[in-house]
Amino acid sequence: MNVFRLFADLLHLGSIFILIARLNQTKSCSGISLKTQGLYLLVFATRYLDLFFSFVSVYNTLMKIFFLASAGYIVYLMTGPLKTTHEKGLDSFRVEFLVGGALIFALLFPHKYTILEVLWSFSIYLEAVAILPQLFQMTRTGEADNITSHYVFALGGYRALYIINWIYRYYTEDNYSDYVAWVSGVVQTVLYADFFYIYFTRVLKGKAFKLPV
Repeated sequence: MNVFRLFADLLHLGSIFILIARLNQTKSCSGISLKTQGLYLLVFATRYLDLFFSFVSVYNTLMKIFFLASAGYIVYLMTGPLKTTHEKGLDSFRVEFLVGGALIFALLFPHKYTILEVLWSFSIYLEAVAILPQLFQMTRTGEADNITSHYVFALGGYRALYIINWIYRYYTEDNYSDYVAWVSGVVQTVLYADFFYIYFTRVLKGKAFKLPV
């Protein structure tokens, strides 16, 4: 644990709290991609299977439980109480290609060739692209409310801080390497590049999030 990872985890938690608050306050999931949320649920479900086999720390365990429970709760809201507000016609990204691609990469380039490690690698590869349906939906509408923008920014910021965390660990820990996470993390952060630009040039200046025409 270091300060960069701590702040990254807090930003990740913040993104989830922002989204849950937005869903409950507006009573609508308009502008939110159910496919992205379903992918995140799959990411956490395949990554945290070690909850049943190993214990690292109370912090680690509580974070894993929270991410699993919150992802399940968000999907429940969007498929249950708020189902009628889901913009299915806009949330049309073909996620089977993302899941299939992540599975192929996990089988070809796993962290280790064990069932748990292949599933862990799958979750890392899938998380790298899980935001694509959300970004795709935003491009189709050309805009997003500010709360949704803050949510997406927090998600991207969390991954950017994790890259700094990896760099820090590389120079402070002996024999530290994790190429699966490194490559996936960089890819994931790059996907946010256009969003970050618009966020900093518009949303932080009090303007609405709108894509250039």
